[in-house]
Amino acid sequence: MTGNGSDIMIRVRVNGSEFAGMVAPEMLLVHFLRERLGLIGTNIGCETSYCGACTVLADGRAVKSCTMFAVQADGSGVLTIEGIDTEGSLHPVAAAFLASRALQCGYCTPGMIMSALALLTESPSPTRDEIRRAIEGNLCRCTGYQNIVDAVERAAAVQCGEAPPALDAGDVIPGGGREFRGR
Repeated sequence: MTGNGSDIMIRVRVNGSEFAGMVAPEMLLVHFLRERLGLIGTNIGCETSYCGACTVLADGRAVKSCTMFAVQADGSGVLTIEGIDTEGSLHPVAAAFLASRALQCGYCTPGMIMSALALLTESPSPTRDEIRRAIEGNLCRCTGYQNIVDAVERAAAVQCGEAPPALDAGDVIPGGGREFRGR
């Protein structure tokens, strides 16, 4: 406890790093991640669990961090969008989103990717209907979802070894006057 007597000590592993500290009992996980840990890839959208922009994985399950208190994550492992890329390389799901043009403004993308990652962990070869059900709690106002479903399907194929990686070193994806060059 701290001076005001209401803060609670938590210990949580975020993106593989341990954190221990005091938090107010009413602090939402999304605010903890953004304000305390500087992980701003977890977006704040509606703060009512409707949009899914704040989706992270808690002990492997997709959760909306705007409806989970930081104290509820005590003793858990939390994975955010910042934690999925390794050694400077895009995670296969993120690469599939880029290659499939499954993002436009990008606001929903971190939550969509985290929901897709949770699905692919549970079901490595999901059907298109399973993909749609897995992302139904994530809203996108730009893409119309078809490219998102395609991206998750592509990531599943890559993950199962049925397709080459979504992006290779020489791939160039045009986009809005800028280009993205793969690894």
